[in-house]
Amino acid sequence: MTVERTDILAEPVETIPGVTALRARAFHELGVRTVGDLVRHFPFRVEAEHGEDTVASHIAALEAKPDAEKSANIAVRGTIAAVRPAFGKRPRLEATLEDGTGNVRLVFFNMPWMRGKLHPGRQGVVEGKAKLERGYLEIVNPKWTEVVAGSEPTARSDRMRAVYPSSEALPSRTIEQTVLKVIDAACAAIPEVLPLEFLLERGLIGLRRAYRSMHAPEDEGAFGAARTRLAYDELLTLQLAVAIKRRMRSAQGAPALPIGAAIEREILARFPYEFTADQLKTFREIARDLGETQPMNRLLQGDVGAGKTAVALASMLVAVTNRHQAAMMAPTELLAEQHFASISRFLAGTNVRVGLLTGSLPAGERALVRDLVELGQIDIVVGTHALLTGDVKFHALALAVVDEQHRFGVAQRAELRGKAPAGQTPHMLVMTATPIPRTLSLTVYGDLDVSTIKHRPKDRAPVHTRVLSESRSDDAYKFVKERIDRGEQAFIVVPAVEESGIGLKDVASHLAKLESGALKGARLAAMHGRMKPDERDAIMDRFRAGEIDALVATVVIEVGVDVPNATVMVIEHADRFGLAQLHQLRGRVGRGPKGGVCVLVADPTTDDGRARLEAIRSTDDGFRISELDLAIRGPGELFGAKQSGLPPFKVADLTKDLGLLERARNDASDWIARSPLLAQDGEHLLRRKVLGTYGEALGLGDVG
Repeated sequence: MTVERTDILAEPVETIPGVTALRARAFHELGVRTVGDLVRHFPFRVEAEHGEDTVASHIAALEAKPDAEKSANIAVRGTIAAVRPAFGKRPRLEATLEDGTGNVRLVFFNMPWMRGKLHPGRQGVVEGKAKLERGYLEIVNPKWTEVVAGSEPTARSDRMRAVYPSSEALPSRTIEQTVLKVIDAACAAIPEVLPLEFLLERGLIGLRRAYRSMHAPEDEGAFGAARTRLAYDELLTLQLAVAIKRRMRSAQGAPALPIGAAIEREILARFPYEFTADQLKTFREIARDLGETQPMNRLLQGDVGAGKTAVALASMLVAVTNRHQAAMMAPTELLAEQHFASISRFLAGTNVRVGLLTGSLPAGERALVRDLVELGQIDIVVGTHALLTGDVKFHALALAVVDEQHRFGVAQRAELRGKAPAGQTPHMLVMTATPIPRTLSLTVYGDLDVSTIKHRPKDRAPVHTRVLSESRSDDAYKFVKERIDRGEQAFIVVPAVEESGIGLKDVASHLAKLESGALKGARLAAMHGRMKPDERDAIMDRFRAGEIDALVATVVIEVGVDVPNATVMVIEHADRFGLAQLHQLRGRVGRGPKGGVCVLVADPTTDDGRARLEAIRSTDDGFRISELDLAIRGPGELFGAKQSGLPPFKVADLTKDLGLLERARNDASDWIARSPLLAQDGEHLLRRKVLGTYGEALGLGDVG
């Protein structure tokens, strides 16, 4: 039976025959409330239910197939030999299935109810994609059908079956059966948003056909064509929104901040070292933008220690030279304080006035800084989110710099931009020491021009990375002691400030252990984010001065710490840290000509943990690490909706769809050049889709 209504997409899911109140609640928990939501709840794969090339007679035969490494679709019967939970960032249930000829590992993510279904001795059939993972045959999130010992599995029909994101209360097969009841009527109600000629030129199928083939494909080729069309739609929608945003920005006015060759030489001469070729190139890109009345919106990315802050300071001096103000916003008070201190030291003896504005400043001091900023008597103000409060007003803000920008949301960057005098928009420079994979630079940061510093300063020697198990941690501290005895310094990073009760090393306990053990006699100190700013500053000043041999700290030293004599770092429980965070921490050593060594101490219990340690050990190239991090964690975790302000994709995969993304970007650019606001005949549906999806996130309210 099928449901036929003209407004089918808006109908509640419980109007579908067979969807009881209990089942409707299960759909709601998956985010499915209407028929439209249901047909947009796409399967993540399809599999053939029957076929001689799909069913393995026994596991040994499957292991012998060379395509097992290429993720083959299989169905195999066997007995559960073992079941074990595994914990970590992605908790999972693992089981081993045996059939007398071999075994296969079953891995279930986000399916806790399987613990009640899998027990040693039970027999069943598993179906899914099998692949070799570190020498073991593995199936992730397979379908499990229990069978009675001695019986045969139920015969299956010869067709493709969609496999959906599901829950214990709502198995994939139930979702599929429900979708098939409404798919014909729902597809008939889906309007096409792209012109037929446009689709034909790009070899894309129609939208209705794409929806049908996602849920009920004739074969894998049809499913692939459907996925391509729907992924392209998602990418094109975003790229059109980004192109509109760029177009709108070109119509805004910013103060022109020109500099000639003489002023450039004067600014660069302030630095005690010569800019690298990359630094000079990026500074000139920024200076060129600052000289225009169209607001700059540029991302400055570079590896740890590449010299981004120096380029940002040179850029802020361009604003000051033109008698305007610059602001730098950092995500933490510690980083803001460090930036303020280093900029103040750098500009000592000049007429440039620098101020600090953070939430922990005493009320009187904060009020004084706020008044000086409003009167134009501070040229460069460094601060945290405190810069965004309503009582902070600038006299002539022309350049806003956001450091570690991925820690700020879209709305916060917009608030800072709104601090310029009425009628003007400041130039915006956002910085990141976590290089952005190309796919993300075209999506989340698609409205930004990108400048890249790839090479580190010439005096920086490489940092070598070693991974040790917990049982060999004594070796790490013997090495630290040797370096300290040579007059060098060390960082020791632990994940907790105080005892956590879950076995993680904390600052106080670990410091005490080292003082009475492996580093006895060395000058040790602790530092963490709960300390008062003055206390942290005093400790860092002593460390820079060489009065402290080793600093036991949390990730508070992740960014902004520059001590050239620090040559070794030990990171305890290294598998508990993210890949980008490990790379940032490692960047605190080897900042001088002596080079450095980073020792990762860990006994990882998850595949992701092992993958991160192998990745960080294998390369110190931040750009390569960003790509590996994207592959390991996925774009949703790296740059989710909360941070980027953009909703996640349902179909497009930024780890695989770079070619499709670049095509969508080019198409969007051409389209907006012809129709800047998507207001021509036949574009109303596309316009509504673009603004409905990204209007609020990208601030496209003026488009209407």
